[in-house]
Amino acid sequence: MVESQIQSAIIDYLSILENQGKLFFQRTNNNTVYDPVGKRFRSLAKGQKKGFPDLLILFKGKCLGIEIKTTTGRQSKEQKEIEQQFKKNGAIYHIVRSLEDIQRILGEEA
Repeated sequence: MVESQIQSAIIDYLSILENQGKLFFQRTNNNTVYDPVGKRFRSLAKGQKKGFPDLLILFKGKCLGIEIKTTTGRQSKEQKEIEQQFKKNGAIYHIVRSLEDIQRILGEEA
């Protein structure tokens, strides 16, 4: 399964939980944005950090950074640095490779 398929399944699942009032989440993938001042596309919006996790979940008073990878996917240098910042500042960070991973994580954090 490719990363986008894993991410889509996880987002569908989180959307159900969010609609039930069990959590709040935001997809944070870096997308290109148009810079009207420089009149060009930039890979990151102002203030976005390279390597930020794919999803941010607020759940039971906790902040979880979720990085989605395939079974063979690896973190970039920037993702490892962001993971350390999350942990240093009291947040939780996970690498997930399947829908079952996120279900397990949320079960453990409940």
